[in-house]
Amino acid sequence: MYVILMYDCGEKRVGKMLKLCRRYLTWIQNSVFEGEITEYKLKELISMAKDIMEEDEDSLIVFKSRSDKWLDKEIVGVNKNEPNDFF
Repeated sequence: MYVILMYDCGEKRVGKMLKLCRRYLTWIQNSVFEGEITEYKLKELISMAKDIMEEDEDSLIVFKSRSDKWLDKEIVGVNKNEPNDFF
């Protein structure tokens, strides 16, 4: 499945959440990720995110689609995930 994931965490947890999400998905914007992922891996990611989060303060939002071909993506301004030679 294809997902778009975004989180809003307290300052102390942002770095941990960023590292976790980068292990599973592609970073596209501050606190926003996208990519193909299996149902099992998504459940694993969410479970690990819950361990980092303070559920009464933080949030995690996941939009799911069968495939990225069902989404139209338009970037206006800077594409923060533009590939370069340094990765």
